[in-house]
Amino acid sequence: MGEKSTPKPKPLISISIPVLNEEGNLEALYSRLAALAVEMEDRCNLEFVFSDNHSSDRTWSMLTELAERDTRVKAIRFSKNFGFQRSILANYLHTRGEAVMQVDADLQDPPEMLEQFFELWQKGYHVVYGVRRGRPESLFISKFRRAGYWFIDKLSEHPIPRNVGDFRLVDRKVVNVLARVKSPSPYLRGAIAGFGFKQIGLPYDRDARVAGQSKFNVSRLIRLGLTAVLNHSTVPLRAASFLGGVILALSLIGASYYVIYRLMHPDFPVGIASLHILMLFGIGLNAFLLGVIGEYLLRIYLILRAEPIAIVEHSLNFEPSELKSL
Repeated sequence: MGEKSTPKPKPLISISIPVLNEEGNLEALYSRLAALAVEMEDRCNLEFVFSDNHSSDRTWSMLTELAERDTRVKAIRFSKNFGFQRSILANYLHTRGEAVMQVDADLQDPPEMLEQFFELWQKGYHVVYGVRRGRPESLFISKFRRAGYWFIDKLSEHPIPRNVGDFRLVDRKVVNVLARVKSPSPYLRGAIAGFGFKQIGLPYDRDARVAGQSKFNVSRLIRLGLTAVLNHSTVPLRAASFLGGVILALSLIGASYYVIYRLMHPDFPVGIASLHILMLFGIGLNAFLLGVIGEYLLRIYLILRAEPIAIVEHSLNFEPSELKSL
């Protein structure tokens, strides 16, 4: 009789959840994650990895209680708020799963979509991301987001899917590449899109927040958009060079015209106002171009300074060997 084949072990899937002042959402989130684990126990094992971006409410104490009740709950707390994107990246690096699903704690992105993500991952896709069909927000913010996605996609050196946030499942291969990212201000959805790999999107309708308020106002959306452009496009630098060349050419044409006109009309009056306008225009243009170049130089400086992505102050259900040096 032939030997029986050893059954293939079930894969471990990590669910990565960055949190900041989410005390009103944690219990509902954990209930849905626990129910999801039961639903998928025949296909995979789950771990729930939280990164607390130095919350000021009861978030960390609630995570401590959950970790005591359930060893699948793991959490790290940062020494200060390091920003949303760095929080996600640090959390990715503390997961152990063969694939990692990112989900927000406010439950606007349904964690139950892991079943569809998992099925596509098993078919060979390395990145499966949710594409937002609709979301409960004001018309102004909705239009502002759409314009931002269009602008970023047009300027980026590689296509970035539109209406896509950080709700996705990524293979361990992608996480290993992310571990080598040295950007002090990462834009993960752009970075992952630029890595290549086999990727696919799934449309879904975003739900309303269960509790609390969104951490993303217009100013934070603008800062995130600027990070996306400056991290994934050299268009601003090239536009600065192009614009400087155009202004120089126009100045030479204008100077030639003025000299010729003066030779033909010696009584042509000297224009003080036009001189002042041109001076102010030149000063403003130089300041703008220097600002664009300065933004890129600042990012180079921050990379060379090599600050950690985040500093872990406390951890729950992690072995010392599992804590990463960031």
